[in-house]
Amino acid sequence: MKKWMFSAILYLALVIGGYFTYDAFFAKAGETDSHDMSAEHETNKEVSHADEESHEEDGHEEGGTTEHSEHAEAAPTESDVVVSLTAENNTLSINLEDKEGKPVTELEVNHEKLLHLIVVDETLEDYYHLHPEQIGEGQFKVDVDLKDGNYKAFVDIKPTNLNYIVQPTEFVIGNPDGHSHGELKADDQLVKTIDGNKVELNVSSFSLNEHVTLTFNTGDIELEPYLGAMGHVVILDEHANEYIHVHPADHEKPIFETEFTKPGLYKIWGEFKQNGKVTAYPFVIEIK
Repeated sequence: MKKWMFSAILYLALVIGGYFTYDAFFAKAGETDSHDMSAEHETNKEVSHADEESHEEDGHEEGGTTEHSEHAEAAPTESDVVVSLTAENNTLSINLEDKEGKPVTELEVNHEKLLHLIVVDETLEDYYHLHPEQIGEGQFKVDVDLKDGNYKAFVDIKPTNLNYIVQPTEFVIGNPDGHSHGELKADDQLVKTIDGNKVELNVSSFSLNEHVTLTFNTGDIELEPYLGAMGHVVILDEHANEYIHVHPADHEKPIFETEFTKPGLYKIWGEFKQNGKVTAYPFVIEIK
């Protein structure tokens, strides 16, 4: 009997000991798995957070670029409008077509006109600012009495939804003698008197790539509105290859703004309406 009881107690001790050993082992394994899963979760969170930061940085950069491109208006490098001009019997005819040969019909009013035509001779002495009449789709004409010579014309328009660059169009009237007369020289004083009316030009800068303000002093003679402002200004380089755009800085005063991107001589025509008559005052400056 004592032997049986001793065997039963020993068996119970073994069972209890085995249970505690089993529980301790799997509890430790569970802690290890839990720790591993927690570490993996934290790692995934770090990767996810890093991806999110990277996405945010990329999105911010792209957003900045988009915003910049929306607000930056780049100048066109190529013209979508083909301009042709013919001269016959004191009539200049202009034809505007797109690259597919279709007439350009949608033009914005620019300084009160659909089309401004600037014509100069090869010496830049003769200057004409004309406003041709529209006679058809993309077709204009104007009558002007020009002496024999070589000329360049500049068609100033604002097509809707088309890039456009003002470029010279050459044409010949009659039988030119083939001799150019004189060379362009910078004025010593920027003061011109025509028909007793004196106009003085003040240029804020003669340097490249700087904002330039052109201020005209017309004295006591009262100016009348002309082409939507108190004057109109045209600038060409000495070879009449580059047409410089000029913008009124003030619609009540003869002040204009522009910029020169190349060195050299430039001729400026300031056009003003006085006593019902429009007069062009020419000035020559040098940009260095």
